Amino acid sequence: MKIIVTGATGMVGKGVLLECLDDPMVTEVLSVSRRSAGIQHPKLKELLHDNFLDFAPVSAQLAGYDACFHCMGVSSAGMQEADFKKFTYDMSMALAKEVHRHNPQATFTYVSGQGTDSTEQGRIMWARVKGKTENDLLKMGFRQAFMFRPGAIIPRRGILPSSKLYRFFVRYFTWLIHLIKWLSPKSVVDTDQIGKAMAEVTANGYDKPIITPADILVLAERRDLK
Repeated sequence: MKIIVTGATGMVGKGVLLECLDDPMVTEVLSVSRRSAGIQHPKLKELLHDNFLDFAPVSAQLAGYDACFHCMGVSSAGMQEADFKKFTYDMSMALAKEVHRHNPQATFTYVSGQGTDSTEQGRIMWARVKGKTENDLLKMGFRQAFMFRPGAIIPRRGILPSSKLYRFFVRYFTWLIHLIKWLSPKSVVDTDQIGKAMAEVTANGYDKPIITPADILVLAERRDLK
């Protein structure tokens, strides 16, 4: 499999990238990002691109891939809806349209979030925007599309969250995440499991498009058995 990964400088994206590099079925990974992930690997190519609203200048470099794992995202904290929509919906659709143009038979996965509003009508701004993003990605026409909604995430391999708030939380309150996992084992996932789950749905599909933490755990376990 040849995979495109976005957000490789962030917590989830880096975890997904590392899992792709480790997966023997993945032969090539293209990291599309504004800056280098700082990783050297024979499978890895990097495409540094500044304008995520316009992929036309690098369009040809997105051709020939089996999947796109779209892990890029921003926090809605302190953002107006128009700005959050630009960084969430507009950029995701710009990428997906260009990937689909070259690779209509590809699998597209999008990292959304628990609480996303599929009706697009709720009172919570970020949930509405992510709901519209999910809905329109599912209508894009990819052979497969999956919307990943992880809840609490444990970073592995020394990865630190790019969000200062979540980095503080992970550094000082990881015990709380582990307590939540102990109380509700299917509600918490880690970055390794997200990457394995994405590889698994690409290779073998899944019976529903919305991927919950419980689904991620099932898919990651399947991948471990390969």
